[in-house]
Amino acid sequence: MSKDFRSAARGLRGPLLAALAPVTACAVALGGLTAWVGAGGAGRPARIEVAAGRVFLPYGDTQDTSAYFRITNRGGSADRLTGVTSDSPAADQAMLGRHRTTGGRAAYMSGTGSAEVPAHGTLAMSSLGVDVMLRARGRWQVGDTVPFTLHFRDGGSVRAEAVVVRPGTESVRGGNRTGPPSDS
Repeated sequence: MSKDFRSAARGLRGPLLAALAPVTACAVALGGLTAWVGAGGAGRPARIEVAAGRVFLPYGDTQDTSAYFRITNRGGSADRLTGVTSDSPAADQAMLGRHRTTGGRAAYMSGTGSAEVPAHGTLAMSSLGVDVMLRARGRWQVGDTVPFTLHFRDGGSVRAEAVVVRPGTESVRGGNRTGPPSDS
């Protein structure tokens, strides 16, 4: 080999070594993504389960109250809770709500358009976050159940029941529903 060829090869050696690190990193990342997709980790749709439904017994002179559900997404894609309805004659004006605070430390409830249910995660409704605001019709008793339909952007509609409980109690009997989505 000529001396010029060897010096040209030495001149290329530095840039080739510099390019080796990103090419290796890309190959490792591509291999990992291929294994993840092959194992079913990508592209799985949201799989929604609704459980632990409870609705507070109204007290005082108001019929306004709130309901809470534990929504679990066992799928590989996030979904959004976009609304809630109740066809019960015992409930009226069901809508998603969110607890908010003002700068002066006052709190209030306001309607909200939707709430995220993360992939492989849970949306646990609470009086300090997302809930279902509604108006009770008639007289409710502790232990009564109120049917709801929760509507999801991708997961369709899921019917669930909420058990009437006194505010501050955590016991829930029944009221659990797991997809598949209903047609309503």
